[in-house]
Amino acid sequence: MPRLTSSTPHIHFIFYIPCLVFLCSLSHVAESQIQDQEQQVLLKLRQSWQDPSSLDHWVTSNSSSHCTWPEVTCQDGSITELKLASLNINYSIPPFICNLKNLNKLDLSYNNIPGEFPTVLYYCSELTYLDLSQNYFEGPIPSDIDRMANLQVLILAANSFSFNIPASIARLPKLRILHLYMSEYNGTYPEEIFGLSNLEELSLGYNDKFAPSQLPQNFTALKKLRFFSMPQTNLFGRIPEKVSDMEALEHLDLGINPLTGEIPGSIFALRKLSRLYVYETNVSGSIPLAVSAMNLSVIDLSANNLTGKIPEVFGKLKNLYNLNLESNQLSGGIPVGIARLPALSDVRLSNNNLSGMIPPDFGKFSPLRRFEVAYNNLTGALPEQLCHGGTLFGLATKHNNLNGKLPESLGNCSSLSVAMLNSNGFTGNVPGGLWMSRNLTALILSGNGLTGELPKELSPNLTRIEMSNNKFFGKIPSTVSSWRNLKVFDASNNLLSGTVPTELTELPSLIKLLLGQNELSGILPTDIISWKSLTTLDLSHNKISGPIPSKIGLLPVLTQLDLSDNQLSGLIPPEIGQLNVNRLNLSSNRLSGSIPAKLENAAYDASFLNNLRLCASNSFMRINVCNAQSHRSSKTNLTLIVILAIAAAMCVLLVVLFTIRASRKNRDWFDSTPKLTSFQSLNFTESNILSGLKEPNVIGSGGSGKVYRIIVNPSGDAVAVKRISNNQKLNEKLEKQFVAEVEILGNIKHRHIVKLLCCISCEKSKLLVYEYMENSSLDRWLHKKKRSSPISGVANNMILDWPKRLQIALGATKGLCYMHNDCSSPIIHRDVKSSNILLDSEFNAKIADFGLARMLAEPGEAVSMTAVAGSFGYLAPGSSIYLNMSSFQLCQFAFLILYISYQQKYLVLSCRFFFFLNNRVCSYNKSQREDRCLQLWGGSLGTNHWERG
Repeated sequence: MPRLTSSTPHIHFIFYIPCLVFLCSLSHVAESQIQDQEQQVLLKLRQSWQDPSSLDHWVTSNSSSHCTWPEVTCQDGSITELKLASLNINYSIPPFICNLKNLNKLDLSYNNIPGEFPTVLYYCSELTYLDLSQNYFEGPIPSDIDRMANLQVLILAANSFSFNIPASIARLPKLRILHLYMSEYNGTYPEEIFGLSNLEELSLGYNDKFAPSQLPQNFTALKKLRFFSMPQTNLFGRIPEKVSDMEALEHLDLGINPLTGEIPGSIFALRKLSRLYVYETNVSGSIPLAVSAMNLSVIDLSANNLTGKIPEVFGKLKNLYNLNLESNQLSGGIPVGIARLPALSDVRLSNNNLSGMIPPDFGKFSPLRRFEVAYNNLTGALPEQLCHGGTLFGLATKHNNLNGKLPESLGNCSSLSVAMLNSNGFTGNVPGGLWMSRNLTALILSGNGLTGELPKELSPNLTRIEMSNNKFFGKIPSTVSSWRNLKVFDASNNLLSGTVPTELTELPSLIKLLLGQNELSGILPTDIISWKSLTTLDLSHNKISGPIPSKIGLLPVLTQLDLSDNQLSGLIPPEIGQLNVNRLNLSSNRLSGSIPAKLENAAYDASFLNNLRLCASNSFMRINVCNAQSHRSSKTNLTLIVILAIAAAMCVLLVVLFTIRASRKNRDWFDSTPKLTSFQSLNFTESNILSGLKEPNVIGSGGSGKVYRIIVNPSGDAVAVKRISNNQKLNEKLEKQFVAEVEILGNIKHRHIVKLLCCISCEKSKLLVYEYMENSSLDRWLHKKKRSSPISGVANNMILDWPKRLQIALGATKGLCYMHNDCSSPIIHRDVKSSNILLDSEFNAKIADFGLARMLAEPGEAVSMTAVAGSFGYLAPGSSIYLNMSSFQLCQFAFLILYISYQQKYLVLSCRFFFFLNNRVCSYNKSQREDRCLQLWGGSLGTNHWERG
């Protein structure tokens, strides 16, 4: 009995074993069913996204579980994480994704998913991490997003979400990370966000459509915040001093905002602060001198209005690797301690007012990658060990006062990609290895005193060499053909000699070739092998001889060609005329023959000067006019010669007949055959003009002759003819007046300058034929004289209202601006008065009377002072001769504008005020000065105006 009793527990255990086995097998079956269900969800998910190739490995397999797929993380056999970033998914998120009941992390970033925010994810109740950044989501963030109550991380950045950021986001109490940067929000952000006490990262940056706002006062209450980024969000006002309350802050970015005031010293009191970005704002003042944030690794205060010195304490920041203070107004020297920082990699101090020497230890204690100190006032030598660490990538010291030789260590700096050393005082040779630095793409050496010869070999990656304004000498090596990737080669203003080698034309990538102002000689290569990309070719100011190669005219994209100041000879190849150039200069050579017909254009009127044997068929080209006989080919067909001869004879006969007829009608005027020179396309002949020189057609007269209005054809077109004559041989004064008028108006064209159609001249008289101005001159309108239409004779009592006065003033100003600034040789009118402002039928102003230039030149004035016209009333301040002019003469045009605007009584007051300021305008007494003032401003005002003034 006792033995039976003792065996009872074993009997009970035997009964439990089957139960345990059953339960274990049941659990295994359930787990297996869950895994099968979740795998089916994944396969269905892939199918709904149209089977992207990035998910080809999502297939059913007996040998492996879906938990082994790289995008899937499982725990206890159930999916907890899906990392589906950068898989080129182009379709929306299906609702059955939430059948993964234990899913707590979903990353769909860097895809192409369209549509609005996927509210189907509300049913993923365990979701704590959601990253939908870098997709194509649009529309508003839902106002009920707080239904995702367990979210701790929400990243919706770089999409097209719009409208306001909803306040409901602030009702996600567990939220630790919130990234909403770079979207299309056109409203604002809720201040309630700054009440999320668990927030550790907040990024709202690069939302430039946010409504302008100041940082809310409560943003410093985020005690756990480590990362705060709001660049380019239209923040304005000052940075709060209370930023020091954010003791956990490690990263602060407030750049590209219109912030003002000074940088608070409290920022540099944040002991955990590592990265500080306050760039491209309007903050001013000096950089705080006290720094407690000794963990700073990045300081970017660039593009502000900071003044004062760089704090010495920056030289104690042992973790600092990026210092960017460029584009401020900082002064003083560069602290020596900064050069000795062990982690320093990126130094940008350009565009300041820094002075003194560059500390010599830069690069010695740290592996520099970028060193930029351009546009300062730095002196002395370049530090020898800038590339000591072998990592220097970019070097910019341009526009300083640095001198001495370039460091030899730069020749061993294989990491260097860009070196900008231009506009300093460097001397000596370029370190030999620098030309061959394997990663070098741009070498800018212009504006120094460097010497030496061009290298025979270059770095294969070099695309840009600028070495102008130095003292390089010797020949261009024939091995230049190996510079295959070169796009810009500027060696102008050096001492290079020899010929331009054919090998130079083999560079297929060359865009700009500038070799002007050297001592190159010989002939140019006749065969251009591979300049298909060349847009600019400048070989000016050398000693190059021989013909211009015709192949230059076949360069497909050439837009600028300058071969001036050489010894080129022969004809201009007709192919040059096919170029579509916006800048062409072949002047000062020994070219001959006629210029190509397509280049006889006002745009090129200064392109062929100083070629004594070169000619053009039009006089406006400012070179000799070709003799038609000299261009006749020796191989011309005899029939063509006969036809041309007969046509010429008929033309001569017609000219003789017209001359005889004109001389009969004007024998009291012309004593010799008149000569017509046209400047426009004419619809009349000289006989039409000569027959109209009758007293009934006179519309004005002056000291040098009369002005006629002549109908020139049956259509009723009229011209104005100025007749310069004194019935005797023209004296020197009238001859200069005529020549000045023709030289100036024959070479310029502008809608606000009267158009000279042609001129007719003989020994005793000259005719200038202009376009006819229907509304006469401005003075007739300003002085309220009776105006009659020359056609109808009906009096016109219309007055000039303000819009017409403004129109006239603007037109006259545009005409003067064109003469002074846009002509190839500036034109100084000096007689701008109301009688010389003509008005067409639409009251558009046109400047007239350019005939007094030579006559009124100052005694002793150089004859080469071309394009100076008038009676010294208007003279551009940019001209050197204005120094000899009185204040009265300089202000003439300004007072004309005042007169147009404010009428006569204000003109009188202006006269009196001006003479009060300068009582030495001329030798006149008071009343004479005032009368002279009114006379020059176009007025014959009665003396009673003085009493009324």
